Amino acid sequence: MSLEIEVLEYLSKKRPTLRYKGLRVGLLGLPDFNHYKYQTLANRFSILSKKEFIRKSDKGEYFITARGREFLEKQKNILKKFKGEENESSPKDLLIVYDIPENKKKEREWFRFHLKKFNFFMIQKSVWVGPSPLPKDFLEYLDEIKLGDNFKKFKLSKGYGKK
Repeated sequence: MSLEIEVLEYLSKKRPTLRYKGLRVGLLGLPDFNHYKYQTLANRFSILSKKEFIRKSDKGEYFITARGREFLEKQKNILKKFKGEENESSPKDLLIVYDIPENKKKEREWFRFHLKKFNFFMIQKSVWVGPSPLPKDFLEYLDEIKLGDNFKKFKLSKGYGKK
């Protein structure tokens, strides 16, 4: 049985979904592709095959290649992870306004993720407020990955109250 048929059979079943690291998974922790259209999945398989990240065996099964494993390892190590502060009750006196370009989507998502870890919350799409100061190593890393010019910090005279 080919993977396409297995994926189609998997997609045809209705089951409750959970989320793990932003990805929908079933009860066994396996990815749940139920919310994707068949054509979307087919296109992704085609792209991965053309980039030689996956290959189809003689039996019709797909497997990841050495090049695909290498790509995954690089992706894991691209953006650093920083520890968030535990104190959620500290005053929210730092306003951050950012505009990270569309071609840096991964970095923008990473930035938002860390703002949440640092107990910031969104007050508008690209306007966040939280406790000051941001960790020094975080700010240095933003300059290193060339995001330092894409955001501005403003110290508020009074803490912002979450409604």
